[in-house]
Amino acid sequence: MVLVVSEKVREALDAGRAVVALESTIIAHGLPRPRNLQVALELEDTVRRSGAVPATIAVLDGRPHVGLDKEQLERIANEDGIRKLSHRDLPLAVAAGASGATTVSATAQLAALAGLRVFATGGLGGVHREWTATQDESADLGLLARTRITVVCAGVKSILDVPATLQRLETLGVAVAGYGTERFPGFYLSDSGYPVDWTLQTPEQVADVMRAQDALDAADTALIVANPVPETEQLDPALHARVLADALQACDAEGITGQAVTPFLLGYLVRHTDGASLEANLAAVRGNVRLAARIASAWARG
Repeated sequence: MVLVVSEKVREALDAGRAVVALESTIIAHGLPRPRNLQVALELEDTVRRSGAVPATIAVLDGRPHVGLDKEQLERIANEDGIRKLSHRDLPLAVAAGASGATTVSATAQLAALAGLRVFATGGLGGVHREWTATQDESADLGLLARTRITVVCAGVKSILDVPATLQRLETLGVAVAGYGTERFPGFYLSDSGYPVDWTLQTPEQVADVMRAQDALDAADTALIVANPVPETEQLDPALHARVLADALQACDAEGITGQAVTPFLLGYLVRHTDGASLEANLAAVRGNVRLAARIASAWARG
């Protein structure tokens, strides 16, 4: 078996205790050094203080790891050449003996393979703007349509086509619920401008939905728990709208296409909001991690 589950994560799973999966792209590719390692350690500590066991996921030397120790976190944070791995890249990375940080889709796949049911992240990928011309859609959506895992997120990245993404999730049969809100969050923003059909108010209600998924024995699809960043910590909506419009124009002018679009737009937002978009992103991630730990605990209690 190629999957390596850390001793602490395995012990927690065997004992029926709460475990929360965490992605590693935010460490390797989402933050500058040395803040990336500081945030990685902070998020793991947040999970522990909330009563659960953290399981940061990455691929090291061709071996997928579910749960990293401090030395392994340091490798992901500081080592040059760490690749960015979607779920499609996992067989290639394993065969090549490569090291890489996992995106939402790769993290969700490996977490589910290890038996984890709760995963915390920032924002999901989705349908890109100008989809009718580019057919550009995140691999996250297809993977979540066939993976039984609960993903706590702040909606989808606001640089994407939010209504098209919600429609695509509906078509794929992926359940979406707002946590304490009737509005779908907008990643940096508390409200994307679009509603959700279902609202859950407590971690116990989320766990009840997870149990109902299993009881119905339906297709293995994800449950998206959309948790808004607090309004006091969101990016100023007017600033967001202005800078995003400028970013989209710059992207078009520079001929940026394909996988390069998302990092270009996110980087543009960070630079032209003087880092405020990054702080809103981190505020969302912190809130999602805390909530995910509470959901995992409610799930573990049965």
